[in-house]
Amino acid sequence: MKRFLLPTVCGLLITAGIAQAQIAIRIGPPAPRREVIPPRPRAHRDWVWQGGYNRWDGQRYVWVPGAYAAPPRRGARWVPGHYRHTPRGYFWVEGHWR
Repeated sequence: MKRFLLPTVCGLLITAGIAQAQIAIRIGPPAPRREVIPPRPRAHRDWVWQGGYNRWDGQRYVWVPGAYAAPPRRGARWVPGHYRHTPRGYFWVEGHWR
């Protein structure tokens, strides 16, 4: 049992650390595109528009278009993602529900 438990715990800790890793981008993101927001789907009047953003693909920024999404609970508010500028570079901060 001990032979199995230790490698499993170590693997989980390493995976969690990798998931939290952030990449510093030296080049600032371009200005966001102006999106034409389509009408909300009739069957989903509570859905929220999540605007598009520039995603870094390792070599350049790529535009990810916005989309409607269902809130996880009533009254939830979408907080858009953004780039945070630090002395080390730009870091992407994921959008989230509040």
